[in-house]
Amino acid sequence: MADLSINIGKLSFRNPVLTASGTFGYGLEYADFIDLSGLGGIVVKGTTLHPREGNDYPRMAETPSGMLNAVGLQNKGADWFTNVIYPTIKDLDTNIIVNVSGSTVEDYVTCAEQMDTLAKIPAIELNISCPNVKQGGMAFGTSCKSAAEVVKAVRKVYHKTLIVKLSPNVTDITEIARTVEAEGADAVSLINTLLGMAIDAEKRKPVLSTVTGGLSGPCIKPVALRMVYQTSKAIKIPIIGMGGIRNWKDAIEFILAGATAIQIGTYNFIDPRVSIKVIEGIHAYLERHGLQSVRELVGGLMV
Repeated sequence: MADLSINIGKLSFRNPVLTASGTFGYGLEYADFIDLSGLGGIVVKGTTLHPREGNDYPRMAETPSGMLNAVGLQNKGADWFTNVIYPTIKDLDTNIIVNVSGSTVEDYVTCAEQMDTLAKIPAIELNISCPNVKQGGMAFGTSCKSAAEVVKAVRKVYHKTLIVKLSPNVTDITEIARTVEAEGADAVSLINTLLGMAIDAEKRKPVLSTVTGGLSGPCIKPVALRMVYQTSKAIKIPIIGMGGIRNWKDAIEFILAGATAIQIGTYNFIDPRVSIKVIEGIHAYLERHGLQSVRELVGGLMV
């Protein structure tokens, strides 16, 4: 029997398949479709220190082989997560990871501190693609200086596994990856959505209320694979790869490119059982190729 287990820092996962933030709710929404304990982990909906209403509608649009979203991190805040959601998910038999977002370094730090107190939350995923309101709206993850500032501040107060989610909307993602590694990140996850837009030709107006939004789905997979591969050559900490994964073959490609684990996002909306199918497919691949462990595949691309 092939071994699917992997490690991110000191945190163990029964397999390398996680669900991506914003596409899987808090996990319980999918409990009627799959056995959640079969997952390597669940990255829950983005959580900010204070409640956020999100952006005006329309804020989603379908595109060829993907979708645009501009939801705007709608959530009820860290206190609501702690008091209402956490009690309902804390005993799920899988790793529950909270995606932490913010508009200031102080917000990130306070939210991370709160998550640090929750015994059954072993990791956070720090989303540094959020706009830094003190710097005119530029995302933290688009400059080495601001990325270093927020990761360093969070690392001082957060004592569990710290995963940093990187933005692809940069000139060189490896520079950002090296920066957050130097400031104490245990792993990086990439890629977040690509910046895109949709236009209604008849109305001569943007489809989204925000004009631009985040592009995800199979259409971004070649870009995501390239960035995972490049980043794997630049850093020593583990990479969690994502971007257009819809089957086991896609997942294997990310692992060969250098990802220790993967996240499935947009395709959860199409097939709520896709994560389990991917786990089964990875296992069958290992058996077919006579491999003892999925860890043997990480970074195994023959170039």
